[in-house]
Amino acid sequence: MYSTATGGVCPRCGWPQRDCKCSARTGDASVPTRPGAIVAKLRMEKKGRGGKMVTVVDNLPNNADFLKELSQELKRACGTGGAAGDGFVELQGDLRERVRELLAKRGYIVKG
Repeated sequence: MYSTATGGVCPRCGWPQRDCKCSARTGDASVPTRPGAIVAKLRMEKKGRGGKMVTVVDNLPNNADFLKELSQELKRACGTGGAAGDGFVELQGDLRERVRELLAKRGYIVKG
């Protein structure tokens, strides 16, 4: 019997494992540790937030533990609230300069 199936199904998202893009696939993988391996992109958003400014750090590894730790560190250092999502961290307010310095100290390349 011939089958085109090449693997199982991701338990988290239900997609075939070869097409899975959820954090279950990258959650066990370690986050790149060498300096310059992560290029973080900073931007400001206020659309859809009732006119409130939000600093978004995007293009981060899609690892839930890493994002939670980074989010907590940035929120603590900036003294503000925020949230972590799939490959991004949001912080309340315009904190681009402070976040840029903190990420540069951790060895990340920061754009934006």
